[in-house]
Amino acid sequence: MFKDLMVHLDGTDEDEVRLAHAESIAVTFGAHLTGLYANALPEYAAAFAGEPGFTAMEAVVELEEQARSAGELVLARLKERFARVDAPNEVRRLAAQASEIPGLGVSEARWADLFVASAPYRSSDSAVGDDLLEAALFGAGHAVYAVPPGAKTRSETYAVVVAWEDTRESARAVAEAMPFLTRATKTRIVMVDGESDSGEAAIDIAAHLDRHGVNVEIVAIQAGERTVAQALIDEARKMSADLIVMGAYGHSRFREWVLGGATREMLETAEVPILMAH
Repeated sequence: MFKDLMVHLDGTDEDEVRLAHAESIAVTFGAHLTGLYANALPEYAAAFAGEPGFTAMEAVVELEEQARSAGELVLARLKERFARVDAPNEVRRLAAQASEIPGLGVSEARWADLFVASAPYRSSDSAVGDDLLEAALFGAGHAVYAVPPGAKTRSETYAVVVAWEDTRESARAVAEAMPFLTRATKTRIVMVDGESDSGEAAIDIAAHLDRHGVNVEIVAIQAGERTVAQALIDEARKMSADLIVMGAYGHSRFREWVLGGATREMLETAEVPILMAH
């Protein structure tokens, strides 16, 4: 059961899209909602580059003051909006250099049952939010709920696609998604180009879900000339899915997250929210 939700906020128009989804989930499950406002401050190293010492320092101080002042206005507006949220809530502000926000944000996300953010890699202006989602996905210990730009909300999740492989990541995603699955009217476990061992595991996970009261069916499909992500998205369209559940595959390299191809493509192109866990 979801009792603590967290939603990423950045002062852009997409805040309202993310917040609408987070509020709907919070109201459905009677959860507390925390808005995490990432107020990105200028990077000192970039500001100092090529400038004499005093000139650069003055520039940094001025830019930071501007960013903090603008952030205060955004924070006030967000608190005003959260006062209308029909669930217990609070707004927290992370005022830090852009490169520091993912690390600070993932520490916050560790105590939330679900982290709501925009689906990444769709805008050149979303780098901080993209990094924060990646950090939460691989470091928070809970699932993320990635919302495509402009995605509409529904009061209930009626149809769910579960992308199944016989892996730890898939099992984690199913476990994290259980509050949604037990309320869904239809859940379809989809295997793309699955081996026989995965099929047997899918039967077992379907039986497990059935014992939780989930209305579940299993579908095995071939990708053919499509990518795995395209095949899953096509299946989601066919059943008018409200949510896709899947495991995330990837590894870290220094502070960069390198995602597996299907994981990244799903986040880039899916038309409905994705609940993803690692």
